[in-house]
Amino acid sequence: MPQTVDELFAIDSLLHDDERAVVDLVRDFGTKRLRPHIADWFEEGRLPVRELAVELGSLGVFGMHLDGYGCAGASATAYGLACRELEAVDSGLRSFVSVQGSLSMFAIWKFGSDEQKDRWLPDMAAGRALGCFGLTEPDFGSNPAGMRTRANRSPGAAASGTKENRSPGAAASGTKANRDGGDWILNGAKMWITNAPVADVAVVWARTDLAEGARGIRGFVIPTDTPGFSAPEITRKMSLRASVTGEIVLEDVRVPASAMLPGVEGLRGPLSCLNEARFGIVFGATGAARDCLETAIAYAGSREVFDKPLSGYQLTQRKIADMAVDLGTSQLLALHLGRLKDAAGVRPEQISLGKLNNVRNAIAIARECRTILGANGITLEYPVIRHANNLESVLTYEGTSEMHQLMIGKALTGEDAFR
Repeated sequence: MPQTVDELFAIDSLLHDDERAVVDLVRDFGTKRLRPHIADWFEEGRLPVRELAVELGSLGVFGMHLDGYGCAGASATAYGLACRELEAVDSGLRSFVSVQGSLSMFAIWKFGSDEQKDRWLPDMAAGRALGCFGLTEPDFGSNPAGMRTRANRSPGAAASGTKENRSPGAAASGTKANRDGGDWILNGAKMWITNAPVADVAVVWARTDLAEGARGIRGFVIPTDTPGFSAPEITRKMSLRASVTGEIVLEDVRVPASAMLPGVEGLRGPLSCLNEARFGIVFGATGAARDCLETAIAYAGSREVFDKPLSGYQLTQRKIADMAVDLGTSQLLALHLGRLKDAAGVRPEQISLGKLNNVRNAIAIARECRTILGANGITLEYPVIRHANNLESVLTYEGTSEMHQLMIGKALTGEDAFR
């Protein structure tokens, strides 16, 4: 009786009961609700985000590794396994959930004020409100410290923005001078922002004059209906087509002082959020690879070549065996990093190790599986070329392979080669 890769590596024996329950729940949702439509969504370049958001919220996957505010409070490993099952359907679906929970929700949960948390997190956990995360700019991806988006205090800040300069009745009077004194005005642009065109709230990172250099970078929680905020959609993509991607354009966007995330300053804020998202990718990539390999094995068993199943040839079995080893070791690495994160904590360079290895293995598996399917491998009748195209994006977003190599290299040598 043929075995699956999970059976060969006894992956299930390493999971706790609650983790198996998460796998079963998300896999069942993917099989019944998502798989029947995903090829069409990919071909049409769309995703019914509002409809799916409420269903995914009911499933409990938005911010599921966070505590309180309607979040499930699950383990990091359970969250990673949910990402694996979502990406086994399509990377765009995992990206949708990851940006909502690990970027925008996590930023508010970790660094936000009580007012910001109460205002947004319950609705975001339930899928009633959607978020996005604005860090990458048209000219600054791997080097976020160079961002040009600026948040300037309004002209009245110097005169009315301090307690000493405010008259006793200023807080109650609501005068224009007082409102100006507490406001920030943002200008700039962000690029390649998942969910931006459909988001209700954006976490935007901008340079301020509060400190020198990168230390002056701060995060702002901005409702997307704020005047001057726009998010045109990016179309004509050949990858992550079942995902909504856009720009963020900020033209004199005025927000109150309470819009700033109070709990962090500098790049530590956005980079810690990126580590949360990268953790989901470590697991998610194995889901895409697993779906490709299972498809290729099934195809090779039913496809006859010279009166013999394709799976009966030594060259085919060599491909399958090599891919199974790469997939199994990737899954073991993901689980190991999950256990670390749930225990003492996982370091950024360890997450880089996982993303570099697992995405690189996943894209190689997708390409090799395509060769087993031959010409059928390039059609949307099978998921392989769709996964391969998606993984081209996963390979470079949330940190390119080169950036992760440098992070690992710095950890091993003690030398910083970024500059």
